[in-house]
Amino acid sequence: MLVNNFDHGIKSDSKSINESVNGSHDFTIRGYSLAKGMGAGKYISSDTFSVGGYDWAIYFYPDGKNLEDNSMYVSVFIALASDGTDVRALFELTLLDQSGKGKHKVHSHFDRALESGPYTLKYRGSMWYGEIDYKVEKFESTEFGNNVWHNEYLYVHCVYLFASNKPLMGLSGSLEIMSQACTCSPKRNKGYKRFFRRVSLETSDYLKDDCLSMHCTVGVVRNRVEGAKHFSIAIPPSDMGQNLKYLLESETGCDIVFRIRDETFKAHKLILAARSPVFRAQFFGLVGNPNMDEVELEDIEPSIFKAMLLFIYSDNLPDSQEITESMSMCTSTNVIQHLLAAADRFGLDRLKQLCEAKLCEEVNADTVATTLSLADQHRCSQLKAICLKFAAANLGAVMQTEGFKYVEETCPSLISELLETVASVAVEERSSGEGSSRKRSGSSVMGLDLAAAAESADPNLRRVRRRLDGGACNL
Repeated sequence: MLVNNFDHGIKSDSKSINESVNGSHDFTIRGYSLAKGMGAGKYISSDTFSVGGYDWAIYFYPDGKNLEDNSMYVSVFIALASDGTDVRALFELTLLDQSGKGKHKVHSHFDRALESGPYTLKYRGSMWYGEIDYKVEKFESTEFGNNVWHNEYLYVHCVYLFASNKPLMGLSGSLEIMSQACTCSPKRNKGYKRFFRRVSLETSDYLKDDCLSMHCTVGVVRNRVEGAKHFSIAIPPSDMGQNLKYLLESETGCDIVFRIRDETFKAHKLILAARSPVFRAQFFGLVGNPNMDEVELEDIEPSIFKAMLLFIYSDNLPDSQEITESMSMCTSTNVIQHLLAAADRFGLDRLKQLCEAKLCEEVNADTVATTLSLADQHRCSQLKAICLKFAAANLGAVMQTEGFKYVEETCPSLISELLETVASVAVEERSSGEGSSRKRSGSSVMGLDLAAAAESADPNLRRVRRRLDGGACNL
């Protein structure tokens, strides 16, 4: 019995990927009539533009490229304007209809790439030639037979070799007859020698206010090979924050001491200056003192400052529960509120936004008033908007809190904004309930009619207005 122990060995795979890097350029010719008469073979060039690592340019010949055409046609070419060898590319040239009808004249190779493949430009100065379907009126030649006629027109697809005088279409008609019948002639260069009959162009919608506009797209073909990856190296996550946090907690190399009441905190001036513009100015600014070794701080709780230091070193929001344990009679929301204020004071924008996001999640009737005041004071627009909407929707419960009384006494402008929000919400609910499609007036929601409508929907709003009118808040 034979046993097949054939070993296939190590397997491998790869793939070749062909893709095009596309770019476009808009070329406008103003004063077209002034360009006429410069002579056949002379062109106006666009600025060079880069696509796929090569420079390109559009050449426009107002009197045509060929002397024998007697300036009857304009010519357009797309040329390779930088050094390159055998550059393979796809092209599209569009003469823009300026009447607004969208009837642009488009010559594209992108939709014919499967038929003939990309063009190859051999060297700097090579120019693209196109493939066009031409309509030949009453073309008479027995060499093509009778089966090519349709409504007295022959449609011929002309493609010419870069360096050949014979059409590739396989027809036996002479090249001289073909070039007389078609709107193009044999080309050694690449482009449209007979792009447009000049008389027709000058009476068309492509020319407006003596201006021509064209859009060119170039797609440079690239090839790359992808092989199987034979390695897999696990990259550990960054531990920079942990390492810096260790420096803080171990007090290694500390050169500054912060004194808050009876507590002290050691830190590193360079790390603080790198993270906070306030500390940077304090230690290394024009009026700063790099030699100071102790700073006394007021108006901040020791535990809040410690939490802020932990963020500076680790870039993570500290656990508010751990901070709460060291602060008597303080909730998690209170801690985040104090931390936000500290972040704003020391220019720690990321910490401020983290606190703002956390407070948005924890908005409730008991804390919304104080959070609203905090958001207004420290310019937290998103948090403020959320607090106003929540307070407007739960006005009765909010008005019973100590925080609301504090806002009434210290922030009269916020009461006014709350009144506007309540009125706006009430009117919106009333309008949607009645199915009204009328547009609201652009006047302020503090208007008398709007406020009256809101008051009828929410009796708590009348209480707020009475307090305002009674002088509790001088607006």
